[in-house]
Amino acid sequence: MDRDRVREILARVRDGELGPDEALRELGGAHVEEVARENGVFARVDHHRALRCGFPEVVYGPGKTVAQVVEVATRLLARSPRLLVTRIDPEQASALREAVPDAVHHERARMVAVDREPRRPEGRVVVLSAGTADEPVAEEARVTAAALGAGVEPFYDCGVAGLHRLLRVLPSLRGADAVVVAAGMDGALPSVVGGLVDVPVIAVPTSVGYGAAFEGIGPLLTMLNSCAAGVAVVNIDNGFGAGYLAATIARRPSRV
Repeated sequence: MDRDRVREILARVRDGELGPDEALRELGGAHVEEVARENGVFARVDHHRALRCGFPEVVYGPGKTVAQVVEVATRLLARSPRLLVTRIDPEQASALREAVPDAVHHERARMVAVDREPRRPEGRVVVLSAGTADEPVAEEARVTAAALGAGVEPFYDCGVAGLHRLLRVLPSLRGADAVVVAAGMDGALPSVVGGLVDVPVIAVPTSVGYGAAFEGIGPLLTMLNSCAAGVAVVNIDNGFGAGYLAATIARRPSRV
């Protein structure tokens, strides 16, 4: 149940195609659904999330069994045309694609997505990675932002070790509504980008790097201490959070 579905129900009531009691029954179907197995309830699916936040509840793969991922995903799709599952492993992805034939597995991003009602993209997000090794996190951001309805353009391997690579894509960065920058090692790229553009920069520290990078803590601290204004930082390897925030920023003008 999302805003478009509610508008459709209300329009049908207005036009006399649907009675108030029938409309209440349809709207009342959008609630928290308890999903149980022999050991009791293992999930409470929030079917109101899209109505409140603009996108359905997202499924996080780690810690869930294959059966749990498939069960929650199919329950969501029963009442929504869209689905996003993050950090999915190959076994979960295979089972989900078997249960949902139109599901798309984005292997590099470790995500599965379904979109049964494609929309015209709203706003524009650019996703940068410092190096090729940062690409999985950048891909997670790209797939997420696209799933939320933003237009997305990726540019990978544009790090500070060769700044001429960044300068080649600078015109595209300046035309974006938000820029996501995924970087490990020294984590310097978001500060550089922040000093070159007039749009929000969302920095994603990755766990890429040698020992003193401390699995992402090094670039995280660099980004938190950015000398450029307009740079916000999400958690280590959190491409999903960065993509979600960037799409929310990019799509906002169309909703004003």
